[in-house]
Amino acid sequence: MNIKSMIEAAGWPRIIIALFLLFLFLVAPLVDVKISTSVSDTIVRFGRNGVMVLAMVPMIRSGCGLNFGLPLGIIGGILGILISVELELTGMSGFLTALVLGVGFGAVLGWGYGILLNMVKGDEMMIATYVGFSSVAFMSMAWLMLPFKSKAMIWSFGGSGLRTTISMDNYWTNILSDFLSFRFFGQIFPTGMILFFAFMCFLVWLFFRTQTGQAMSAVGQNPDFARASGVNVDKMRIQSVILSTMIGAVGIIVYAQSYGFVQLYLAPLFMAFPAVAAVLLGGASLGRVSIVHVLVGTFLFQGILTMTPSVINSAMSMDISEVIRLIVSNGMIIYALTRRVKEVR
Repeated sequence: MNIKSMIEAAGWPRIIIALFLLFLFLVAPLVDVKISTSVSDTIVRFGRNGVMVLAMVPMIRSGCGLNFGLPLGIIGGILGILISVELELTGMSGFLTALVLGVGFGAVLGWGYGILLNMVKGDEMMIATYVGFSSVAFMSMAWLMLPFKSKAMIWSFGGSGLRTTISMDNYWTNILSDFLSFRFFGQIFPTGMILFFAFMCFLVWLFFRTQTGQAMSAVGQNPDFARASGVNVDKMRIQSVILSTMIGAVGIIVYAQSYGFVQLYLAPLFMAFPAVAAVLLGGASLGRVSIVHVLVGTFLFQGILTMTPSVINSAMSMDISEVIRLIVSNGMIIYALTRRVKEVR
């Protein structure tokens, strides 16, 4: 394989971002930024966000496109978290309760979401965006009316309605991150969270080697051939949406335990876009995705978001991390969509 074919296989966007990330790591010591701290922060963000990027895989594999409706799964996970806190469960029991409930809510929401996407074939990503935005708007009203009573969650001056930010400090903060953790060059390595992400990747990899997973992939590659082979195309699409929504619910629970709090109301609104950008940055397209794309894309994307503010702040005393984030996320999404247009033409 020559250099040209290697570049074509990797794709220029991924190569440019990887070189830029390498440049940031090389420049960091020159502007008094500790490499050990930067690498540690990148690894933590990698484990924290990886599961939500993994949620993109089922829908892409089934031909439903990028899951811009990820906030629906995030809402399911948040409901699981809130019920766990309401029951005052702590430690691993609280975390597992949130997982089970979040996955259950994700399955129900994903089922309705999948039925809707089957009714709008060809415009899945556009409708998914509306679903994600509208679900966040609806839940912004629901958070004020749901009958939660825990003093750790409701507004103290009104006695009802959930707070914008709910702390996990007294419940199960870092329950995964601290499991088997150790110090590496003076920084704590979140072993448990990385192992959990690896386990989730293994489960998804294993699923797509089962008969159902292969049928789901066949639907994404050629729905007419899959239908002729006896595969229920609509059923496979719904199952892929359910699976994606369930993984999204797990993702926000992992995210919350790492941060130590969960945010409600408008916080989930744009959380799908970094996940979409990361999987595209890893080399995925609208018709092809693998676990490798998830791993590479998550590391590159989170590495950029970690290194850019620290290096730029130290070098220029100005923060343009938000600009870089917008360029990377929106640029990768535009790249994928324009490539799809070229393929259609």
